[in-house]
Amino acid sequence: MAEPWATLGIDLHLEPTGPGLRRGLTGALREAVRSGRLAPGTRLPSSRALAADLGIARNTVADAYADLVAEGWLTARQGSGTRVATGAPATPARQPGRTQPAPPSGTAAHAQQRARSRPSYDLRPGNPDLASFPRAEWLRAARRALAAAPYHALDYGDPRGRPELRAALAGYLSRARGVRADPERIVVCAGFAHALRLLGTVLRARGARTVAVESYGLDVHRDLLTDAGLATTPLPFDARGTDPDGLDDADAVLLTPAHQFPMGVPLHRDRRAAVVDRARRTGALILEDDYDGEFRYDRQPVGALQGLDPDRVAYLGTASKSLAPGLRLAWAVLPPDLAGEVAAAKGGVDTCGALDQLTLAEFLTSGAYDRHVRASRLRYRRRRDALVAAVAARAPQARVTGIAAGLHVLLRLPPGSEQSVVQAANWRGLALHGLARYRNPTARVEPLDALVVGYGTPPDHAWSGALDALCAALPG
Repeated sequence: MAEPWATLGIDLHLEPTGPGLRRGLTGALREAVRSGRLAPGTRLPSSRALAADLGIARNTVADAYADLVAEGWLTARQGSGTRVATGAPATPARQPGRTQPAPPSGTAAHAQQRARSRPSYDLRPGNPDLASFPRAEWLRAARRALAAAPYHALDYGDPRGRPELRAALAGYLSRARGVRADPERIVVCAGFAHALRLLGTVLRARGARTVAVESYGLDVHRDLLTDAGLATTPLPFDARGTDPDGLDDADAVLLTPAHQFPMGVPLHRDRRAAVVDRARRTGALILEDDYDGEFRYDRQPVGALQGLDPDRVAYLGTASKSLAPGLRLAWAVLPPDLAGEVAAAKGGVDTCGALDQLTLAEFLTSGAYDRHVRASRLRYRRRRDALVAAVAARAPQARVTGIAAGLHVLLRLPPGSEQSVVQAANWRGLALHGLARYRNPTARVEPLDALVVGYGTPPDHAWSGALDALCAALPG
């Protein structure tokens, strides 16, 4: 019995039906084109190759091809083989009794819905300008890294990650962020959420029950800890940042000390020391999310909290803001007694792509990463300055805060106006988040009307339009 597939040229699934091989093959090919499974311009296997794969005579395939060329479904040209005709009338399947094509479903419908609902401008926080990704420099680094990589680098790797990247990260983080890093204590992860999930799993296995979190932050991070079996409790928050009061009852604490998200303030130096002292006294672990640590505009970057006590702080960083979230590369610099357990929780082999790790290692050691960050810092600072000036001139009732660092600002609004401003922005095609979205529902903080405006996301050509749409939505 003939196999219903072909392997040469392209993988081609065919199920000939009806009497006779020629008629059955012709019908199966015609239906594949009509349904859109074979797109216009697709090159088909040669008649010899398809006949060999289907176990039928070559003349049968050649005759089926000729029939479909005559009908206009295929084209045949000397030297370019047989292809699906550009004007082939592909039509979606119709349901009985319908006179119009059935609406798309599944992935196609989801893509169309996203296209219809995509905002004209996006000022949601959390993403860099993806259009500014350094493609040429990244490609050069990838070529150098792949050329220099030993063949075994492409095998199943150490769950901690490629040693080249861990060594490069140790040098960079020590120099640029004040992290006391040892390559043996670094675990490469597939994003910050992956690192946090691993730590939550390890903490729960150690008997931890509670993790203190900030009063404002991402609910997805709290959910990850909850999914690991850990309860989360919010800490007090004021003008000096998160207050460590209440930490005594927690087994760990999750903080964004360099630039608190979303409030935009660094953790006060007295609070930094107090958090570390309490962790030493109680045995708690500090999970440091170095959010926006590399993008500081008013002075030298605030050093990582981990530098105060590497034995009590797990430092978590990512390339998502400095390069792109699609790279799915993050890192955890861990206390000595924790590194092995986190690597074991990650699994027996590396789960992050070796080629991207090698490329990032080359990007770091060659200095390309520093150059990219410095150029990005200048571009984002100009955007921030333009935002501050525009709001001051066109929406004096709003007040911009949290501008010293990062890729977002907090825009204070008149009391009771947050929801109406967010709605007005949406009507103008502007995607925007209010502060209420990030408030821990159990936190004891006074409600504050504000917007969390991410100025990193729009590409350069859309920045002025996004700024105009923002100011138009703000109260005058």
